[in-house]
Amino acid sequence: MINRPTYIAKLSNSLRRSPITALLGPRQSGKTTLARMFGEGKIATYFDLESQPDLKRLQNPEMMLGSLKGIVVLDEIQEMPELYSVLRVLVDRSNNPARFLILGSASPDIIKNISETLAGRVEFVELSGFDLIETGSGSIESLWIRGGFPRSFLAESEDDSLAWRESFISTFLGRDIPLLGIRIPSTAMRRFWTMLAHYHGQIWNASELARSMGVSDKTIRSYLDILTGTYMIRQLQPWHENIGKRQVKAPKIYFRDSGLLHSLLSLFDMHTLLGHPRVGASWEGFALEQFLHIAKPPEAYFWSTHSGAEIDLFFQYRGRRYAVEFKFSEVPKITKSMSMALNDLQLDHLWIIYPGKYSYPIDDKITICPLIEAPGLSEHFR
Repeated sequence: MINRPTYIAKLSNSLRRSPITALLGPRQSGKTTLARMFGEGKIATYFDLESQPDLKRLQNPEMMLGSLKGIVVLDEIQEMPELYSVLRVLVDRSNNPARFLILGSASPDIIKNISETLAGRVEFVELSGFDLIETGSGSIESLWIRGGFPRSFLAESEDDSLAWRESFISTFLGRDIPLLGIRIPSTAMRRFWTMLAHYHGQIWNASELARSMGVSDKTIRSYLDILTGTYMIRQLQPWHENIGKRQVKAPKIYFRDSGLLHSLLSLFDMHTLLGHPRVGASWEGFALEQFLHIAKPPEAYFWSTHSGAEIDLFFQYRGRRYAVEFKFSEVPKITKSMSMALNDLQLDHLWIIYPGKYSYPIDDKITICPLIEAPGLSEHFR
């Protein structure tokens, strides 16, 4: 297993500050493994809420949990939403000797009541798949093809990785979504998810997808929100300000895991990927996720005007404005769109991330940077 020291440090700080920490992320992203790694050498008690013996131990949850000390881990908390009120009672006691680490496979918007019931008592930590800092720059091709889910990335062969991803998709649609109380036929959701793969990296157009599936815009929007809330899809929101130009106000849609994208597009290896018309979009989404994992900007947006100017990623840090373009090209160049963004958004600096090997400036405010050196850019945002 690959060590994840950044997340271990996050959990340590969070549990020091707050009586409850919620570690959230997609299923099979390594939450349970990380929790056990964190608990090594500490007084820790684990409950798997999908395990019948553990559920029996929690028949009287207030008595059981109230008797424990140290770290108490509750895995798949959405299975017992009644525990939220129990945790609130326990952590409000002045002599409570425990800290609670709750693990969930959906966002607070999907796991109902977690934010409301535990307001002021819980801190959230979001776990993603492996990133380049964890796997090393030499693994960039495998990470792109297979994605960051631990069992997919660490599989012994490409066939094993693909088989795991196909099983994950089937289980996610057939079991995980219904367990969240969402009643949508798995065939409809799979069709939508596959169609969405062809829109990866594009502006969201609910009407177009709704017509293709023969459902309403409202229904198609609910499908998207489910995949977003379960960490499958990222809706990158648009930035807009008063610059005298018509700007796009719909989000951009990205698969958060490139391996799942490739499975739904039937791209099984690097050869088929490089020959596919969506290879540029695939690399853009992969590089975007890696940059967001590593740089961790407080808020992230894209920017686009109806006249054609566009920036893949825009964010602000300590009063300065930055942008990032992701180009699947060995020799990226300054475009008219970049020049317009520098002027219209008053950017302090723009980076062009590409799959090459060398970093170099091409303008006072524009730097070419290979993705393998993206971890070094995080020093600008600390």
